[in-house]
Amino acid sequence: MSSSIFIALPKKPGATECELHRTISLMSHVTKLLLRIILNAIYILRTLIERALEVQKDVYLCFIDYTKAFDRVRHDEIIKQLTQLKIDGKDLRIIKNMYWDQKAAMRVEGEVSKFQNIKRGVRQGCVLSPDLFSLYSEIIMRNLEGHPGIKIGGSNINNLRYTDDTVLIAENEKDLQQLLDIVKEESEKKGLELNRKKTEVMVVSRKQELPIINIYIKGTRLKQKDQFKYLGSLISSDGRNNSEVASRIAQAKTNFQKMKTVLTNKNISIRTRRRALECYIEPILMYGCEAWTISKQTQRKLEATEMWFLRRMLRISWTAKKTNDTVLEEAHTTRLLISKIRKRQATFFGHVMRREKLENLVTTGMLEGKRSRGKQEKLIEGLTDWLKAGKSLEAIEATKDRKKWRTMIANAVKQGT
Repeated sequence: MSSSIFIALPKKPGATECELHRTISLMSHVTKLLLRIILNAIYILRTLIERALEVQKDVYLCFIDYTKAFDRVRHDEIIKQLTQLKIDGKDLRIIKNMYWDQKAAMRVEGEVSKFQNIKRGVRQGCVLSPDLFSLYSEIIMRNLEGHPGIKIGGSNINNLRYTDDTVLIAENEKDLQQLLDIVKEESEKKGLELNRKKTEVMVVSRKQELPIINIYIKGTRLKQKDQFKYLGSLISSDGRNNSEVASRIAQAKTNFQKMKTVLTNKNISIRTRRRALECYIEPILMYGCEAWTISKQTQRKLEATEMWFLRRMLRISWTAKKTNDTVLEEAHTTRLLISKIRKRQATFFGHVMRREKLENLVTTGMLEGKRSRGKQEKLIEGLTDWLKAGKSLEAIEATKDRKKWRTMIANAVKQGT
């Protein structure tokens, strides 16, 4: 258990230097689960931004990148924290056996090196590593308690974390710099170093001229970005998800082309090919859709993408004058994509509202500020319209009855197909 084999995967094509490779630990696991916590973090950040912009507040973000984060975690600090948390003795012994007196070897082109002692770092490729790093970063982030962030529902939110993906959150430049200075200082105490080239900042605002900010690490001014990919989801400085949806559509089409020989093969029934599309392409398209605000323009783009898939699966030339209704008839289907997205949103929203956690707080908590004029694009209002649930508060109340909420979702899906 204390020994493992590392393989090196290049971070970029053609990489030749060691630092441009990522070492992955090969271990035996019964299964690897994609944790819902990733989706929760995306939802919290997007919803927090949406709520802040609603009351004309700008959101200042710093996306932190550590230099070789997983490789620098100190084993003694991990064991110390686990002991203080009073976790079960058997579990603690298992973790100790995995990391104490750890040995590892490198495998390159089929050749395995000699085993060497490893004194620090958690394994990339181990399902336990994200939790262990989160625990390690918790020691650092505790020092941010009481410092300014975004106040909502009586709570203060100044950071979000999933393993080494950390974002600092503030209402202005001064507060963001203060948060970053604390994280830098405390990280260095624990052997972690902030990557000045990859740590980036963003201001999310609806102002015509985006504020320019100057945030520094050791005298180096951090890059200010208009877009940043956080946990695989594209966050934009205008607070909207148009760019994210466009990116998802492009990725889905690229992967469709990779599976073209199967998806356009007329020797395979259209039903089977549609099932393959649903299993392999649609998850790429709908990743993170639980946090999307779907405007009419976004809906048109998604529906056009759905038809793009079907026309190519049926090998219909772009010059052929066939209506969408004819294409749907030939494919033995109806428009389903928007209903699938709305169903995922409603199901997730129900879970959020039934639990007293941070996702619930950012959805229902009050923010100080003056609402901007005009109708706001909001996830909850789009869901309420789709479910025909009346007003937003009525929809929130309906989520408390799980059976009733499921019935509402089923009825909405039925009406949309």
